[in-house]
Amino acid sequence: MTRSLRVFYIALFLVTLMVLGLWSVRSFFGFSTNNEATVLNGRWSKAVETHYDDEFPIKRLGTNLWAALDFKLFNEGRPGVVLGRDQWLYSDEEFNPIVNEELNLQGNYALVEGVRQTLKARGVELVMAIVPAKVRLYPEHLAEVKPASIHADLYQDFHQRVAAERIPAPDLLGPLQQAKNAGQQVFLRTDTHWTPEGAQIAAEQLARTIAEKTPLSGQPQQFVTQASENVSHKGDLRLFLPLDPLFENLMPATEPLQKRTTVAAEQPAEGEDALFANSEVPVALVGTSYSANPNWNFVGALKQALNSDVLSYAEDGHGPILPMLSYLKSDDFKNSPPQVLIWEFPERYLPVNNEIGDADPQWVAELKQAGARQQNVALNIRKSEMPDRAQN
Repeated sequence: MTRSLRVFYIALFLVTLMVLGLWSVRSFFGFSTNNEATVLNGRWSKAVETHYDDEFPIKRLGTNLWAALDFKLFNEGRPGVVLGRDQWLYSDEEFNPIVNEELNLQGNYALVEGVRQTLKARGVELVMAIVPAKVRLYPEHLAEVKPASIHADLYQDFHQRVAAERIPAPDLLGPLQQAKNAGQQVFLRTDTHWTPEGAQIAAEQLARTIAEKTPLSGQPQQFVTQASENVSHKGDLRLFLPLDPLFENLMPATEPLQKRTTVAAEQPAEGEDALFANSEVPVALVGTSYSANPNWNFVGALKQALNSDVLSYAEDGHGPILPMLSYLKSDDFKNSPPQVLIWEFPERYLPVNNEIGDADPQWVAELKQAGARQQNVALNIRKSEMPDRAQN
């Protein structure tokens, strides 16, 4: 290699580094950190390092390129997503085998019963909203990947267990399946969650069960749901396909989402009657992003179906158990327990070791122990009844 060629390569390399550096520096326009991140405690420098690492062009290029190769050659995405046919995406939580699945199952069953007992002691009726897995409703779009055996009968087993514990839990799978067969889309193609139509169907089933099993007291309140903006929705499962911006054309297409809003048909009058009505809590809702995310309007659909106000304590991104533990320790529950508490619980969370956050582990263990004792009592009663039934 001649001296002039070596100089050319060195100059080209330096120019490339300078261009990449300037490109990365451009990402700092508008960059800011919270007040707790200072130079003295090191958090500011860590935030800058993380931001630079995320925005570095070579990293983005490599991430996009590798994701495109996985996507086109092997029909795979990042851990977290399972690719189906016809641009359908599924959460891999509905497919993966579970570590310590039997131990987790029994622990979560016992916790559900322990929660029921805690609520019953305060005069609160628990109603379960067991959300069926997306793959259970739309298996026709699957490719070669199939759910692990633990998921096969999970939905039915969950219903059988809560029925044995006398917890009302309407079947949501059947009505959702019927609506799907009638041409409605009840789950989003590129998202983990149900559509507003699916959420409304679930809310109507829950309202029927509550009206039959534990009717609400007080005057009904009318609510009206109206269509609002129509948006192009990017499903949360697309995040596990880091193809943009270089290979955005390979991504599953966005899908239309008609948002909905629910408001009271008549605003309560000012005065003592209104103040008294507001102090009562007929229905509370605890759950996951199926409930917490306003895109599905599940809370609004419940209000309209129940003819009652609904206070939501659902949380996004924490599963079904942590929000329930937080609610049971809240001042709202201690001071104003509802008549009915709806616990929205996706079936895929049943066999996993769910997070409990800052909840006292000893208290959680006591809830499980109380639930397990009651389950053993119920099991012994059923066993004692079996010979009598056989004789009859």
